[in-house]
Amino acid sequence: MNKSKYVFAQLTTFLDRNHFNYIARKYDGDKYVKHFTCWNQLLTLMFGQLSNRESLRDLISAIEAHYQKCYHLGLGKHVTRSCTLPYK
Repeated sequence: MNKSKYVFAQLTTFLDRNHFNYIARKYDGDKYVKHFTCWNQLLTLMFGQLSNRESLRDLISAIEAHYQKCYHLGLGKHVTRSCTLPYK
């Protein structure tokens, strides 16, 4: 049983979440969002970049494989392909 933080969670502690939330509020990034915020999207895409995923579908399948650890990684609990699609 892992009792310390995951490496990804340790990396995200270097990000200034207050400043990120300030920018998201300034540009209305979370205006019509119900549960998948800009912060969750940033962490999801960072996870995909750091784990060298080749596509969005590959990223979502990797996250679904580690579904039990998503909360501890800081990704939240609602990460699906429809949530991560860019706005049109």
